[in-house]
Amino acid sequence: MSYQIRAARAAEAERILELLPRLAAFSIPERRTPEHLWQGDAELLQQWARGGAPQCLVLVATAGDEAILGVAMASLREELLSHAPSVHLEVLAVRGDAEGRGIGKALVSAIEQAARERGATSMTLHVFATNHRARAVYEQLGYDGELLRYIKHFE
Repeated sequence: MSYQIRAARAAEAERILELLPRLAAFSIPERRTPEHLWQGDAELLQQWARGGAPQCLVLVATAGDEAILGVAMASLREELLSHAPSVHLEVLAVRGDAEGRGIGKALVSAIEQAARERGATSMTLHVFATNHRARAVYEQLGYDGELLRYIKHFE
């Protein structure tokens, strides 16, 4: 399957939203629902589509028929500790039938390049400890686990 990476168009937001449940396609932690993992991203994507999130970069992987195979969305922001210009990867999702073809890696590389062109000097992301597949991809791409987030739920 051949594909191309390009900037997303606001008119494609509804089709992109269909991919967001893929963010919960792993063994999610207890006390979480799949929607917890993508609802905030859906709101940010809709805001971007309305023109209200200029800090967002949204790229899609499309097939020859313009079918959307994957999406990467990132927000330009300061790096947490150094405050240097950075970008945070909000979403990386690939259609289930398109997995294993390098689309996710290509989307990450493309969003990194777009961020560099806008002055970012790093990219951060969050990934659940139980999402072994995603962690392996990020580590192959040179990302290091730097911080651990702990949570305690009160009954």
